[in-house]
Amino acid sequence: MSNSTPSAPLSITIATRESRLALWQAEHVKALLEQQGHRVTLLGMTTRGDQILDRSLSKVGGKGLFVKELEVALEEGRADMAVHSLKDVPMELPDGFELACVMEREDPRDAWVSAASAGPADLPRDAVVGTSSLRRLVLLREMLDRLGRTDVRIEPLRGNLDTRLRKLDEGQYHAIVLAAAGLRRLQLQDRIRAVFETDQSLPAAGQGALGIEIRTGRPELAAALAPLAHMPTWLRVVAERTVSRVMGGSCSVPLAAYADWLPGQADRLVMEAAWGDPDGRTPVLRARQQAQVRSLAEAQALGAAVAQELKAAGARLPATGG
Repeated sequence: MSNSTPSAPLSITIATRESRLALWQAEHVKALLEQQGHRVTLLGMTTRGDQILDRSLSKVGGKGLFVKELEVALEEGRADMAVHSLKDVPMELPDGFELACVMEREDPRDAWVSAASAGPADLPRDAVVGTSSLRRLVLLREMLDRLGRTDVRIEPLRGNLDTRLRKLDEGQYHAIVLAAAGLRRLQLQDRIRAVFETDQSLPAAGQGALGIEIRTGRPELAAALAPLAHMPTWLRVVAERTVSRVMGGSCSVPLAAYADWLPGQADRLVMEAAWGDPDGRTPVLRARQQAQVRSLAEAQALGAAVAQELKAAGARLPATGG
C-alpha cells in the first residue's frame, strides 16, 4: 500500500479531539502529510465522550461518542479526515465512511501507573485501582484473584490521559492502568511503573494503532494517505477488530483481541482473544489460533474463527449495544 505514486498536493483539514493525546496524534499525521507537500490544518473539536465524565462509556453510548462529532464534520465538509486511536473506533463505521489508513503500531500493551506500588502484588490493603474499560476490569480482577487480593477495589476512571494522571496524583487511586502507547507518545513513559506483557493483560482490538477515517469516494485523500499506511499493522488490527465485531463489538463487551506475527514467519499471524463476564460469575474464556495471512480477507477470516471459538466456549453477546 505504501508503494503508491505520490499524490498531487492537497489542502487538507484534519478533525481532531482537543485532548493533548488526540492533538499529538493529529499533529503527527499533519507533519507526515506536510512532508509530502500537502497543506494541512487542524479542526479541534470536543466530543460527547469528552464531555460525559461521570458515567462509564458502556452506560452512555460506547466509544462511538468519541468519533461522532468528527464524522459530522467530515459529512458537512468542514474537515477531510479524522485521526483516531483505533481502539476508540466502533467496529462498524456508518455508511459513507471508511478507514483509509492504519499506521504503524506503537506499544500495544497496558501500563501500570502508580507511585504506591510496583505492581498488583504489592498494593496496600484495601487499595483502589482505576480503569476505564471493562476489558481491563475483568483481566485485573482475574490477576488479583490469583494473588488472593480480594480486598482490592477496581473503580471507574474517566477523563483524558492528563485528567486520569491528575486523579491518581491527588490520591483518588493507588494505581491506574492505561495504554502504554499514549504515555509514550506524550513523553510520559517515566510514569510507567510496569508494563503488562500480553499474556498477563491481553490488549484491546487496535490498541496502540492510529487509524485515519475519510468519507468514501475521496480517492485523492486515499492516495495521499497511502504512504502513511503500514500493512503489517493493518492486517493485525483487521483480525482483532473482526473478533470484536463478531462478538458484538462494543465497550459493553469485556473483550480483548490481539494479533501478532509468528517470530521468523512474516506471513503467519497468531490471534488471541479473551472474553470476561462483567458480573464475574464465570472465569475468563480464551481462544487462540494462527493462520497464513497475506490479505485483509484472510485477516478477517482468522478473526472470525477465533470469535467462533470463543462463542463455542460460552462467551455471550451483550444483551444491549454499547
